[in-house]
Parts: sequence; structure tokens; C-alpha cells
Amino acid sequence: MELDPVVLSRIQFAFVISFHIIFPAFTMGLAAWLATIEGMRLFTGNMLYRRVFDFWLKVFAVSFGMGVVTGIVMAFQFGTNWGALAERMGSIQGPLLGYEAFTAFMLEATFFGVMLLGRDRVPQGFYFFACCMVALGTMLSSFWILANNSWMQVPVGHEIVDGRIIPADWSAIVLGPVMLVRWPHMLLAAFLTSAMSIAATGAWYLLRDIHRPAARVMLHWGLGLTAALIPLQIFFGHLAGLYVLQHQPAKFAAIEARWQSQQPASEVLIAWPNQASGRNLYAIEIPRLGSFIASGDWTSRETGLDAFPQEDRPPVLIPFLGFRLMVGMGLIMLAVSWLGNVLRWLGRLETTRWFLWGTFLSFPTGFIAVLSGWYTAEVGRQPWVVYGILRTRDAVTPSLTTSDVMISLTVYMLVYAVLGSFGISYIYKLLRDGPGGAAEAIPNATASRPMAFADTADTATGGTPHPRRQK
Repeated sequence: MELDPVVLSRIQFAFVISFHIIFPAFTMGLAAWLATIEGMRLFTGNMLYRRVFDFWLKVFAVSFGMGVVTGIVMAFQFGTNWGALAERMGSIQGPLLGYEAFTAFMLEATFFGVMLLGRDRVPQGFYFFACCMVALGTMLSSFWILANNSWMQVPVGHEIVDGRIIPADWSAIVLGPVMLVRWPHMLLAAFLTSAMSIAATGAWYLLRDIHRPAARVMLHWGLGLTAALIPLQIFFGHLAGLYVLQHQPAKFAAIEARWQSQQPASEVLIAWPNQASGRNLYAIEIPRLGSFIASGDWTSRETGLDAFPQEDRPPVLIPFLGFRLMVGMGLIMLAVSWLGNVLRWLGRLETTRWFLWGTFLSFPTGFIAVLSGWYTAEVGRQPWVVYGILRTRDAVTPSLTTSDVMISLTVYMLVYAVLGSFGISYIYKLLRDGPGGAAEAIPNATASRPMAFADTADTATGGTPHPRRQK
């Protein structure tokens, strides 16, 4: 592969967005969870929720800051590396990114300060309102970004005048059927990423026998939320697959590594696609299943890559493996969360160490699923940057040289390495130290009943008291 400005610009964009997306994917779900925990504290008066909230607020603040800093470069790159893209579709992309700033950033910037500094300065109800507004702001941010990306995946509601793409129907661009599938899919991915991270943190503390009351809240809530959300995510994932089949058949064929059209079509479970020879190595297949998955008919004909010109075919290896990695992470989350809730029902959740280890080690599943899903969508869209309208090679800034991109890519990698090492190490320090301290204003706690805190913890999670606290 020749490292020309197009390839290097794609590598640079992939690197920057990969580093950036893990932080919004985490903070979107975490902001919603913080608002929920603060609401539970107001509703129940249980100050254990306050301790858990204050702990995760610190993690949220650092992650949020990292997301903002790394996100600035995303918009910057459109002008430096993708000038032709900005010129051709600026009348659509510009307003969408502007709406993000006017709505999402305004909410986040206004109320995030209240979250950080206003606990003892504003009424409790207003503080809860601020938490909800920050959560809403993070979700609105994802809405406008997904609207922009979904339009690039399946362009609708536009017309082309003098070579420029201009909006003709904003409702179709912002609220099209593809957007209304992809946005919930991304939101649920963010919620699952946060829920698994919270559950894994709680399991880690229980394995170390520290912060047990707060750890129970994290473990029980994290597993409960994951168990409830993962079926919804599977449903929206199926809908996302149907939109790809309908609007991007070449991408669907690449995801399935289907080199020739088949009737009936088999389903390739795992293989090593060889682009040069146009075949799968070491393939494990199930006959007819591919037809049923795609069309609900065991004998339907399914389109292969041979139906498309060579120049319109996407790379196969990354979409094929990326999709299976994403699905695999989802199945792990499904198994861990549902098994955890069975153990909780049996009263064995906090004493089954092998399961706690499994939950702890599942910490990165959400992040991996988000990244692999994003790679599947973006690489599978090639060779188009605006599907069917603008090719990637025609979207790069014409004056860009190989040395220009090499310099900027090197600088980004060095800066992100420094920024990431400090940010991630500080987040790890916060997680390692844990909530710490004692909760305030524990109901029923007196000098003669000092362990009332443990009772509130068990009440909050529905768990059973630790054996050393049994009478």
C-alpha cells in the first residue's frame, strides 16, 4: 500500500477518532447514570448513593475533559486534510456541527460547572436538574454527530447544485429512518460501556475486600442495567444490519465475506478473508443460515461482492472481523450480566469469586465493541466518504502532500501519547483508590449502632450482609 496523502489522511483520522471516541462513549452513559444515582439519593435519602456519585463524578470530570480536548482535533482535520469534503458538503456538515455546539455544548458547559462546584451552593432539586441537563447535553452531542455521519452513510434530503451538495429537506437529513436506527444503537453502546465499567469496578473492589458497600451498588446496578439494555441493543443491531443490507449491499457482502452471490447463502462464522484471491481461508460455515439471517428465508439469493465493480468494493478483512468482534463482545456482556443477576437472585453474587473475576476482566468489552463497530461501519463504507456521491480519494485537500500528513500524524501521536498517558493514569488512580471516606448523615446510625452504614448498603442493593457482619 502506497502511503500517499489519501491513505495517510485516513490513518490519521482513524487514529484520532479511535482515541477520541472511547471518552464520549464512556461519558454519555456515565452522565446518565450519575443523574440516575443522584435522583435515587433524593428519592431514598440514602447517603451511600451520594458517596458513589461523588466518586464517579471525579472520573466523569477527567474523562469529559479528555473527550473535549481530543474532539477539537476532529473538526480541525476537516479543514486541513479534507478540504474538498468540507467544500462539497459544508452546507450540510457545517450546520450539523454548529447545532452540536449551540445545543449540546451549551447545556454541558452551563450545567457541568454546577455539577462540579454547586453541590452545597444550589438547592438539591436544581442540582439534580443540572445533572439531568449534562446527561441530555452528552446525548444531544451524539445526536448531531450521528446525524452527520448517518447522512454520509446514506445521503438523503439533498440536491447537488454546481457540484456542491446542499440541503433540500432537513427533516430527512436529521430524522431519516437510518439515523433513527443508528443513534439509539450508539446510545445503547455508550450506556453498556459505562454499565460494564461500573460493574467491573465494583467486582474489583469486592475481590480486594475494600469499599464493600459502594462496590455492591456498582456491581448490582451495573449488571442490572447491562442485563436490561443488552436485548435492546441486539434488536437495534439487527435493524442496523437491515439498513446496511438495503442501502449498502457491498458493505453487507464484505461483512459476510461473501465473494460470490449465493442461493441459498451460507453464513461464514469465522475465516481469514483473502482480498487478493477473493476467497476465505480456514472458513467455518453454516449452510443456508446466511439467507435466513439476511432475508428470513432459508433459500433466498444473497448478493456477493462479484456483483459490484472492483473499484466499488470495500476492504473485507476489517469489516468481517470487526463485526464479529463487536458481536462477540455483546455476547460476553449478555452472558456476564444475565448470569450475574441469576447469582444475585440466588444470593451468591458477592461470594462467587470466579464470577467476580470474570466481571472484572470484562471491563473493556464495551470499549472494544464501540471501536470494532465503528471500524466496521467506516471501513465498510469505502471507497466512498459520502456513499455513492463522493469518493474518499476526491475528498482530500488537493494541496496536501505526503510530508504534510506525516508531520501532522506524528505530532498527533506524540501529543495524544502524552495526553493519554497522564489522563488514563489519573483515571486509574481514581479507580484504584476508590470512594474512600465515610458517607454522611447515615440514617439510624448512632454510637450504639455503628454498623448502620452496612445495613443501608444492603438495602440499597438488595444484597446480603457480608459474613463478618452477621450476628
